[in-house]
Amino acid sequence: MADGGGGRAAELKDQGNEQFKSGNYLKAAALYTRAIKLDSDNPTLYSNRAAAFLQLVKLNKALADAETTIKLKPEWEKGYFRKGCVLEAMEQYEEAISAFQIALQHNPQNTEVARKIKRLTQLAREQKRAVDVENLRSNIDIGKNLQSLKKELATKYGDAEMGQNIFSFVISVIETAIKAWHDTGKVDAKVNFLLDDQKTDTEKYAPVVNIEKAFESPHTHGSCFAYLRQYSEESFSKAACMVAPKSIISYPQVWKGQGSRKWKLDQSDGFFVQFESPILRKIWFVASTAEKGRALCRSPEPLDITIHEILPRIFKENETSA
Repeated sequence: MADGGGGRAAELKDQGNEQFKSGNYLKAAALYTRAIKLDSDNPTLYSNRAAAFLQLVKLNKALADAETTIKLKPEWEKGYFRKGCVLEAMEQYEEAISAFQIALQHNPQNTEVARKIKRLTQLAREQKRAVDVENLRSNIDIGKNLQSLKKELATKYGDAEMGQNIFSFVISVIETAIKAWHDTGKVDAKVNFLLDDQKTDTEKYAPVVNIEKAFESPHTHGSCFAYLRQYSEESFSKAACMVAPKSIISYPQVWKGQGSRKWKLDQSDGFFVQFESPILRKIWFVASTAEKGRALCRSPEPLDITIHEILPRIFKENETSA
């Protein structure tokens, strides 16, 4: 490189600096680019252009210039600082922290870098928690939580295939409700029926019955129960599974007069799932919390159905399967 070229590159760099200070980042980047063509081994020019590209949100270009700065002058803290700032803008917090830590090694007195590391450490923790929440929301496997139900069904029915069919039905209802809650923040009150493939008139009987009005009064509650019991008989249903949000249950306001002292789940939002069959009844509460601005359902919490039943027994009671 000729001296004239170096002198001209310095002039262009100074002009670029002035444009940068005035907020004209596009012009600054253009001037730094012209300077680099004349002095391609100058790490300061790449560092400055990286800063301009960062302001222009041209993050890939900014990162490339930061990497070139480090390559040309690996002992200089500024290259790592630039890289850290770009990675921070990309929300790649762990990688940004690593870059800032190297910058701090080269200049332990840099309080700005130390502050960034502290702040990004917190952001990285929050980011990881948000990812964990999304993983929990998307990877629903209620079957793992209800293995005891699977064994109990097989024992009660004395038929592994029948027990598995009913178990799969219950799991499907719960997982569908959880997905709906995650997507919309609510579930509709309804009863799902496991119909008999051989006997049910599917033109007349649907697998789902809406019960939104069931909890408005003792009268509607009683009418709903009577209807569901008749429906289960006439449709030859094998089992039923009710889903109802806690928020709409105004009747019964307390379960069988036991009062709130029997309720162990505080003020948690969520929904109930009540399983009904001729030989087995179960009820769970699926609590929901807000995590990182997103609804997250917890694992089903078993309740005592003699205290917390939402609907009376739908099927006539049998000790063994039909």
